[in-house]
Amino acid sequence: MSVEKRPYFILFTSLVMLSAGCGSLLSGITGSHNVGSEQTQPNDPAADADDATENEPSKPADAAPEPPERENAAQEHPGTDKPDVKPEKPPVDKPNSPPEREGPVQETAGKIGDLMVVANPDSLAVLINKQYTLPENYEPEDLVYPDVPFIFSEKVDKRKLRKEAAEALEELFAGAKEDGIELAGVSGYRSYERQKELFESYVKRDGEEKARTYSALPGTSEHQTGLSIDVSGSDGRCAAQDCFAGTPEAEWLAEHAAEYGFIIRYPEGKEDITGYKYEPWHIRYVGLEIAKEIAERNITLEEYYQAVPVSGK
Repeated sequence: MSVEKRPYFILFTSLVMLSAGCGSLLSGITGSHNVGSEQTQPNDPAADADDATENEPSKPADAAPEPPERENAAQEHPGTDKPDVKPEKPPVDKPNSPPEREGPVQETAGKIGDLMVVANPDSLAVLINKQYTLPENYEPEDLVYPDVPFIFSEKVDKRKLRKEAAEALEELFAGAKEDGIELAGVSGYRSYERQKELFESYVKRDGEEKARTYSALPGTSEHQTGLSIDVSGSDGRCAAQDCFAGTPEAEWLAEHAAEYGFIIRYPEGKEDITGYKYEPWHIRYVGLEIAKEIAERNITLEEYYQAVPVSGK
């Protein structure tokens, strides 16, 4: 071999030897790996769990972040455990109802037997009936003679009324006359003694049970207050009698009495409340304000004071 070709020979020989060595090395590595794969180990549950956690596929970097867990998730999903908290109900607008009326109270000052003694006998609105009585020996101090016609001419006690009631009666009679109604007085103020005489006479005539339906025990008569008067037509027919009902005079009183501060004290259909039968001729002065309220509400003085029921016996 020439000297010029020797370097090329040496290079070729080196490459062949290098290739043979790499092939042996690769064969040894492959054989070692196959032996390790065949040596299996018993499954370890704990290890499997860890491997499952560690070998989860990675998420792409641009994936959207998961929403954070909500503390009140249980309240948003029915059927899950949730605290026993009731949602607040929105306020409901309620219609404004008028407040309950607190009526006046008839004050008392002791008792006489089963009857309560009124503490304000001089009040224009005093309640006198089968439950409430005037004090013993009561007599109004301002009794006067109203300037109105009566069915009698004598100037006696039963023509009298208390001053304010007398003035109102004069206006009432004048108003009736303007409407073509002629009225006359029958019986106004009545003392305790006079009421006692009348009641006893009625008991002798009709018996006590019936007498108590149209006449009051002494001390419980409205006539003694000086605020009540029986009225009839100017001719006196049906004076203080049932036949007065339905007359033009009775109808006018029922419609207009309240305009002058009077009420029909014992109205029809209220016998179980007042304790007395219907008396369209018996008017009672209580003042304009109370008379108007009683007429508008179609109630009695007992109902005005919320003092019901009253026994009719």
